[in-house]
Amino acid sequence: MNRQNFLGHLTLALALIGLAAMAGQVRRWQHHHQHTEGVLVADSRTTTTVAPRHDFKRAEVLVRFHPGTTVDRMRNIARRLHDQVEDEIEAVDGLAVIEGEDGETAEEIAAQYRSLPELVAYAEPSYEINLDQETAGGTSGEHPDDPMFGEQWSLENTGQNGGRAQADISALRAWARTTGSSKVVVAVIDSGVDYTHQDLLNNIWVRPPDMDEYTDDELGTIDDAYGFNAVSDNGDPMDQNGHGTHCAGIIGAEGGNALGIAGVNWKVEIMPLKFIDASGSGTTKDAIKAINYVINRKRAGVNVQIISASWGSTMYSKALEDAIREAGEEGILFIAASGNASANADKSPHYPASYNLPNVISVAALNRQDELASFSNYGAKSVHIAAPGAEILSTWLNGDFREASGTSMATPEVAGVAALVLSAEPGLSMKELRERLLNSVDKLDSLSGKVSSGGRINAAKAVGAD
Repeated sequence: MNRQNFLGHLTLALALIGLAAMAGQVRRWQHHHQHTEGVLVADSRTTTTVAPRHDFKRAEVLVRFHPGTTVDRMRNIARRLHDQVEDEIEAVDGLAVIEGEDGETAEEIAAQYRSLPELVAYAEPSYEINLDQETAGGTSGEHPDDPMFGEQWSLENTGQNGGRAQADISALRAWARTTGSSKVVVAVIDSGVDYTHQDLLNNIWVRPPDMDEYTDDELGTIDDAYGFNAVSDNGDPMDQNGHGTHCAGIIGAEGGNALGIAGVNWKVEIMPLKFIDASGSGTTKDAIKAINYVINRKRAGVNVQIISASWGSTMYSKALEDAIREAGEEGILFIAASGNASANADKSPHYPASYNLPNVISVAALNRQDELASFSNYGAKSVHIAAPGAEILSTWLNGDFREASGTSMATPEVAGVAALVLSAEPGLSMKELRERLLNSVDKLDSLSGKVSSGGRINAAKAVGAD
């Protein structure tokens, strides 16, 4: 029986059973950072483009079957449609990755599954995610002895390089109370992290020896000693692009070690998650698999309460929204880049930052003068807070340090402050942590009507040191 004949028979049979459904669409995403005079440059002024990824060996589709559908039944339906179940996303009930085998496009296959509303809630083609990057900087705690700290204007702005004094996140005053804790885990979902970088290696999460290895129904057991690689489905999230390593350094480059830079947290645990490859491309499917991994590790006992996500698209994915919602149900705060299109996100939403979920914080970017960066998205309702995001110095591949700009860089500034708060008050709930961050801002005229909090994150206020 061919695919079309089987669809007709299956639709009739399922109509008699009386199940229900809805539909959706999966997208292409893009990291957010833009050109600066430093060595890391990316063009954030270009609008994120969205197109199907046609270079897949097989088309990939995200299909959410109705609750109660067994994996065996999913496989049987896929097999009869000449497809196969590549993976089941365990954190989201009924969500599976389907691979086509007949040469149809992902949209054609998704449409066929959507034609089975009695069985399928929604079906979305998996689109490409691209990194748009070029190559390219009260009482307080002590200054760290990290030699490049003077260039980290977001942590202490003395007016260096044309900046405005005190246009920073008040890190020194925050550090008078806490410099972080290795008991706090932040998941960085990105291009992976160079976990051998000398300024990061002591702050990289390592699976505890008494914790079971990561097990997935489709992938089997994976030795996730340093995190998870959703691109290759293995336990090696080594960064081959640089973007994820840069974001990780903003959150948690080791401070006070007489080397390189200081992160917002001197001590923290960075959990590396890779879904972007060396060229800067990934898929919605792989982003969801990375989130699924974080949820799994949280349920296994890892104290991961924050996800930092410096990527996004103007298009909506129901499957990704469901995964992020599930992370929120597990008490995980999802901090996301608002986007680099200089656009009003209230009118032109940018996902995942624009998902109206109680665990999402959308972050805009500021320059050295405490002004909204020219590339940054904004939105009085849907963008929540701002943080420094222009000419930010951080860790890079092969032990290097580079500057980058974008909401990609502003996002880990906020994620870093969130981790700093948890180091001082580990008992805070996700809801309390989110409220603390949004209420701990310095109000700025430049942000009036641009972000819902009206201000820039203030680490000292957030940890109760100011």
